[in-house]
Amino acid sequence: MNTIKISTLFLAFLLVTVGINTYAEETGKSQVSPNETIAHIERAKTELSRSDFMPPSEHLKAARRSSEQVTGNPDTVKKANASIIQAQIKANQGDTKAALEELNKALELYKSLKPE
Repeated sequence: MNTIKISTLFLAFLLVTVGINTYAEETGKSQVSPNETIAHIERAKTELSRSDFMPPSEHLKAARRSSEQVTGNPDTVKKANASIIQAQIKANQGDTKAALEELNKALELYKSLKPE
């Protein structure tokens, strides 16, 4: 009888410990800083302002990928991600000025997410 109580307590302790660790891992992974996205946006802006013949598709793609992992205010994240998508569309169409405007919007939104 004593062995059953000890085994039950050990099992309960083990389950609680695993649950706490799992929760900590999940919440830790969801807190992604926008720094990487901001860096890609700034590189894309630099390439666009040089008026290269090829659009800065690699940096825009990287910014778009990293923007999907950024957390914060959901409305701000959604608007910033939409601006990156619009900038990518405008860059592919050759409208450099509009693409730069969209990237500037996204940059402002992501900088507002960063803790000061």
